[in-house]
Amino acid sequence: MLHAARGHSNARIARETGLHPDTVRRWRGRFADGGLPALADCARSGRPARFTPVQVAEAKALACQLPAETGVPLSRWTCPELAAELTARGITGPVSASTVRRWLRQDAIKPRQYRSWISIRDPLFRAKAQRVLDLYARIFEGVALGEDEYVLSSDEKTSIQARCRCHPTLAPGQARAMRVNHTYGRGGALAYLAAYDVHRSKVFAWCEARTGIAPFMALVEQVMAQEPYASAKRVFWIVDNGSSHRGQKAAGRLAAAFPNTVLAHTPVHASWLNQVEKPAVAYGPDKSRLPLNAAALLLVSVSV
Repeated sequence: MLHAARGHSNARIARETGLHPDTVRRWRGRFADGGLPALADCARSGRPARFTPVQVAEAKALACQLPAETGVPLSRWTCPELAAELTARGITGPVSASTVRRWLRQDAIKPRQYRSWISIRDPLFRAKAQRVLDLYARIFEGVALGEDEYVLSSDEKTSIQARCRCHPTLAPGQARAMRVNHTYGRGGALAYLAAYDVHRSKVFAWCEARTGIAPFMALVEQVMAQEPYASAKRVFWIVDNGSSHRGQKAAGRLAAAFPNTVLAHTPVHASWLNQVEKPAVAYGPDKSRLPLNAAALLLVSVSV
């Protein structure tokens, strides 16, 4: 709809979004007939989901553990063994190996290809994961969030190199292939900090020479100085357990600077639950699909 508001044709919208022109045409028709409410999901009569997001997250966490740590006499996990272990532990009810395989495929987890994992399970994994996943669903402590409450996912990307070719690329000629010089000049390395508004799909960026408490607080200050966050009832910040924002001390520091903020940590060794690390899709100059996380997606758009 935003592309259409800019006057783009159906064919162009389809190319830029990777959708079929018929899909673009159908959604534009719905919007023309019913406005913004027509874009919401219709009521469906399908079977409700059997497994909760927390159960899926626990299955992925179990797959990232050594079987020996759980007392299972295996050198590596397979999907049938994982399905049996999930049922035996009471994490889920009866679950098929194909369902477990589909869950793991979502995050490219392939335990059958590895003999060991460095991941250690957080003893409070369920409670911490439940809190984070509820926030993604706009729920906190069993109560739905209001319109003036927001959820931000934040992370740091370290040592991002700024480089440029020493000599420009020469275009191909009639009897000459394109020539690309392999040498480049280093423009320095920066730490890139990003905050992603989960429900508004907006990314905020901050660059520093290195990570730490001060750079993270600078990112928070940049975001919280803007509306609607400055006057919001509550702003939830989801972070991992990095040294810049670890533990209750960091939560207290954040709340002291901005009383309407609430810090929520992912489980230890489970920063993959942080939405800013999840893959998004961008399109390169040749229209190829580029998998990027939210922070890298913004970095590419800024550099271009």
